[in-house]
Amino acid sequence: MRKQNLMTKKMTKNTKTRKNLEEAEAGLQYRSPIMAAIHEAAEDLYSVGAINRRTMREFDKSCLTPVQPLDADAIRSLRLREGASQSVFARYLNVTTSLVSQWERGKKKPQGASLKLLQLVAKKGLDFVA
Repeated sequence: MRKQNLMTKKMTKNTKTRKNLEEAEAGLQYRSPIMAAIHEAAEDLYSVGAINRRTMREFDKSCLTPVQPLDADAIRSLRLREGASQSVFARYLNVTTSLVSQWERGKKKPQGASLKLLQLVAKKGLDFVA
């Protein structure tokens, strides 16, 4: 009975993880259709516990399209296209107004989550990240 409870807990955990992966996957772009199929197979293996989280992250890294960097002019034109001031734009991205200003002047370059958010704004609009 105890073994069955442990398996039920593990299945519930894997189901939740699978659901999170599916939700996150909505905005994913793959390098090719073949990479999409490989990634889907890896997700299935992960959901049944055949591969661990670290291996799944490696599949994510190899299958997904990398985020392209944005230069200062692109960030400024993106903000202007959305009709937002630097402070409003900063609030949507959860960064400081000073950082947005530095990006637009080329003093700093967006990285990590900020770069990904900027890419989403570029593709889907500012309301998408609200």
